[in-house]
Formats: sequence, structure tokens, C-alpha cells
Amino acid sequence: METPKVLIIGIGNLLWADEGFGVRAVEAMHRLYEWPGNVRLMDGGTQGLYLVQHVREADILIVFDAVDYGLPPGTIKLVEGDEVPKFLGAKKISLHQTGFQEVLATAELLGGATQHLYLIGVQPVELDDFGGSLRDEMKARIGPAIQHAIDFLARFGIGGRLRDVPLLETETLACEHMVMSRYEAQRPSAEDACRFGDPRVLVMTEQADVAAADQQPPQMQGAR
Repeated sequence: METPKVLIIGIGNLLWADEGFGVRAVEAMHRLYEWPGNVRLMDGGTQGLYLVQHVREADILIVFDAVDYGLPPGTIKLVEGDEVPKFLGAKKISLHQTGFQEVLATAELLGGATQHLYLIGVQPVELDDFGGSLRDEMKARIGPAIQHAIDFLARFGIGGRLRDVPLLETETLACEHMVMSRYEAQRPSAEDACRFGDPRVLVMTEQADVAAADQQPPQMQGAR
């Protein structure tokens, strides 16, 4: 029997608080465990269709992500096989989920559908925090999420080895500038950088809307 190719991928946007869960989980898994040559760990970020070829080559695909299941914040939900695309698209919290649905569909269309697909999703606590990091409840789910991935791979006789010494945080799958400790330490305060939309921009937008409305024909103004 041919050795299966495994892809373990974390998707999401590190800039929007809990949206970065998937990437943080796969980073942690990389630092903590060594894997055989047929297992690849990847920061998928928000790359969308650029991931198609990687997905096509995988016999086993494990996805870490923040998913809005409508469950209590911090809840882990496991989804397998054909159900995965449905959950990624049921209630999108980010454009990356639409993009990854397209990745799976495109891979299948091109004749490279993954044989075994496993989604490890966690209900986010907070998303509307630009420049934010994972909430504590989400950080606490990284370990259990990794264990779910390990248990799934064990079904196929695939195992990793716990490193004697975890890799340094800088030995990351992603950008060194985005490692969690640096990202959190260098984040400006809310006073220095508005996290929910710059009020100066919001005021300018409101003023522009008013000005545009005043320039409408009289019949359109009456319809407001």
C-alpha cells in the first residue's frame, strides 16, 4: 500500500483576533511535534485558490479553522468527509471560508479530491478586533485541537513524535513578524490605534454620504 500524503493546514486571518485560530494551531503543532516525510504542515492563511495544488496532492487533509457553528464560544466541533464544505459555508465569518470552499470544489473538479477530509473547527469568541490576538478561551483550545488531529491520523497508522525541546517561536511556518508573542507585544493601544474602525474615516464617510444625497435630483431627495 502506497504511503498516504498528509496535509495539515491552518486557515484564517491573524489580523482579526480569533479568526487566526487555524494558523496559530498549525504553528503550535509544528513547534511541538516532528512528523514523517509524508506529512506536511502549512499556514494556509487566506490564500484561497493558491492552495488548490497542495490540496489536490493530499490523500488526507486536516483543516484547523475558526468556524461559526452557532455554538457557545470556544466550542470545538469536528466534521468529516463530505460535510466539511457545508460547514465552511453555512455561516461565513470571513472571505477565506468562501475561498477554501472553492479550493475543495476546484480540487474535486480537477480530479484531485482528497480521500479523507477532517475539519477541526472552534467557535470564535471575538472577531471584530482588527489587530487583535486570540482570546484566552481560544488559546486554551489549541492543545485539544492538536490532539484531535493526532487521534485522526492514528486511524491511518500515522504518528508524530513529541519534540524533546519545542522549536523556537521564530522557527515558524508563517512570517516571523507575526509570531504570537511579537504580534501581541508590539500591538498599539486602543488609544493609539482604533481597533473597530477609525472614527476619522467614519466621520468622513458620513459627511460624504450626506453631500452625495444633497446632490441628488429633488425627486430622489424626497424619497429619502
